[in-house]
Amino acid sequence: MALDPLATVADLEARGLTVEESELTVTGTYLDVASAIVREAAGCPISQTTSTVEVEGDLGPWLSLPGPPVTDVSAVAIEEEAVTDWRLRSGRLWRAAGWAQDCDPSEVTVTYTHGLPTVPPDIVDLVCRLAAASLIGYRGSDSTGENLGARVPMQERIGDWSATYSYVEKVAETELPRQAREQLRARFGGGTGTVRFR
Repeated sequence: MALDPLATVADLEARGLTVEESELTVTGTYLDVASAIVREAAGCPISQTTSTVEVEGDLGPWLSLPGPPVTDVSAVAIEEEAVTDWRLRSGRLWRAAGWAQDCDPSEVTVTYTHGLPTVPPDIVDLVCRLAAASLIGYRGSDSTGENLGARVPMQERIGDWSATYSYVEKVAETELPRQAREQLRARFGGGTGTVRFR
């Protein structure tokens, strides 16, 4: 199931960027891409959704699920066998008998609702900034799309005026710096051990 972008065209326009009607499709694409980049860095969907995940269970009574906050759990299975003797406590699952049937880890499949009902304003802003940078690059490209690849200038000189730029490796406007990725991962939990979303 595709998730809605974390920001909208209206959010871009609220930040002073005018989007022409002819640019709506490409802007929607940039918002989708920017949202995917932010979600990947966070390690979770951020916005509220229902997911089915497979996580590794052990002998302990607690099982953490990715993508907090966890608000509801509708189904739990250990090694494809449904279990109902669990409780949702503080965003984690608790089961007195633990999550493994012997000393080996088990595969626990959980269907649950998680994420934030409203996307935080700073996340909306981050997605808008990434999408706006791509849109501005798109507007600056010619018919060949040459400017869609980011080029970092090292030095510019016009007459007696010159400017030097620090070199930062960048493939595209939508790349997040390492520090931003680490902050997102720390803020949203960054996932759990072995996780597969379905």
